[in-house]
Amino acid sequence: MGDVSNERTTSAMTGRARLREILPTAGAGALCGLLAAGTSLAVAELTAAAVREEARPVNAVGGAVIDRTPAPVKDWAIENFGTNDKLVLQLGILLLLGLFAVTVGILALRFRRAGALAVLGFGLFGAVVAAGRPEGAGPDALPSLAGAVAGATVLYLLVGPSLRMVPGPPGRAEREGEAPARLLTGFERRRFVVAATTVAAASAGAGLLGRRLNAAGRARAAASRTALSLPAPASRAGTVPTGAELRVPGLGPLITPNRDFYRIDTALTVPRVDAESWRLTVRGKGVTRPLELSFADLLERELVERRITLTCVSNPVGGRYTGNASWIGVRLAELLAEAGVRPPSRGGPADQLIARSVEGMTLGSPVEAVMDGRDALLAVGMNGEPLPFVNGFPVRMVVPGLYGYVSACKWLTELELTTFEEYDPYWVQRGWAREAPIKTMSRIDTPRGLDTVPAGPVAVAGVAWAQGTGIDRVEVRVDGGAWSDAELAEEDSVDTWRQWVWMWDATPGRHSLEVRATDRSGSTQTADRVGTVPDGATGRHAVVVNVN
Repeated sequence: MGDVSNERTTSAMTGRARLREILPTAGAGALCGLLAAGTSLAVAELTAAAVREEARPVNAVGGAVIDRTPAPVKDWAIENFGTNDKLVLQLGILLLLGLFAVTVGILALRFRRAGALAVLGFGLFGAVVAAGRPEGAGPDALPSLAGAVAGATVLYLLVGPSLRMVPGPPGRAEREGEAPARLLTGFERRRFVVAATTVAAASAGAGLLGRRLNAAGRARAAASRTALSLPAPASRAGTVPTGAELRVPGLGPLITPNRDFYRIDTALTVPRVDAESWRLTVRGKGVTRPLELSFADLLERELVERRITLTCVSNPVGGRYTGNASWIGVRLAELLAEAGVRPPSRGGPADQLIARSVEGMTLGSPVEAVMDGRDALLAVGMNGEPLPFVNGFPVRMVVPGLYGYVSACKWLTELELTTFEEYDPYWVQRGWAREAPIKTMSRIDTPRGLDTVPAGPVAVAGVAWAQGTGIDRVEVRVDGGAWSDAELAEEDSVDTWRQWVWMWDATPGRHSLEVRATDRSGSTQTADRVGTVPDGATGRHAVVVNVN
């Protein structure tokens, strides 16, 4: 009995000793993997400075993830993370990359060449993804390729004989049936630390240099925006009508400040375009006079100012992905007519206008809609200043009455005339509708869901919109009872949302408030709940509040 106990004690001590031997070397292997990954990203960052910032591997892989994410998952991410959805995605990619690097680094202790090939393969995957994105081209693959070669080389060199797991010589352990593999002991720690520190310093230097070069490009773009003074528009929007903005606490403003305007797009990094080098081309089916315009050329044209509400197709019932702003720009219909374009109703061969952004996004608008007399603009200004970068500087499209995914192209660089039959733009390829007029909708801004309010008079207020038609009536009801007319603010234009308010004599308890709008054509907002896919949500917004 004593012999068995002694054997167990000896075995446990041997196991702990082996663990103490393995863990430091396994940790060094994990560090090698992380250093290889860091080197890959740093070299890719530096190479991207010579290509374009958007070609960085994290951007390319993240963009591919966005491209292939099902629409319901996209909606879930937008609903839960809002405008932080891209940050969450980037952090997730970096976390997975870190786990991959640690795993490959430890495996490379035993399989040195295979570990290096794994890093190289991962980089090649990033290169293929970058070249295959909508905006991808041959040079976009270079950052991932350069990073892959650098990372694989670093891993191979760091995981040298002093760290590798190798079969040990036969001995007592093997004779007793234990695994013959062991770690070489007494590895040269000092040499490894020097090598690892050198790699870390070189990678940090390359990464910082790359970031500085990319930052220089962003600085030039920022300087071009700062130096810009927009010409006065020839046709102004006019003053906001008296009574168009209700002074109700909790109600969103009539004009959405730039800092609060929603942002929904697929760009992981906001493009920073230098207005000095920006160009717009107009080409395609039915274009008899192709155009190429600089930003200065655009500013020399007649500018108009219009207040227009934009809405994202991903906006759920009662959602916040809608905003109203004052836009300054060039009439799109006039620009197309100058290029010789005719709408289908006048015999034109093209029925779809494809807008391309600098980061490769494609949006398709009906030619008939953008040339039917509505204030479709190539906007250069927003709320009295040049477009913010996040909202599309230097030029974006703004088309009243159409959801943003078919009309509101940011960072615009090309307009191509084609047909719906011949070409499916980005979102149509992913199951969204080809044409998407904005649906009549209303929203309760105050009180918010689950708010607690005192009994007595309570202002229930919000906004309603029906671009191109205008809002004629808003009604509110409590707990499914009779509908009551809300007071409408003065209308600014049929292309802007309209504020409303209804005074409620609140009684103690929990109550449900529901709103519906009727547009000027007599169409009342439906109660049928439909999700955002394929052409925008329907249903009525309702909130539950507590009354003390």
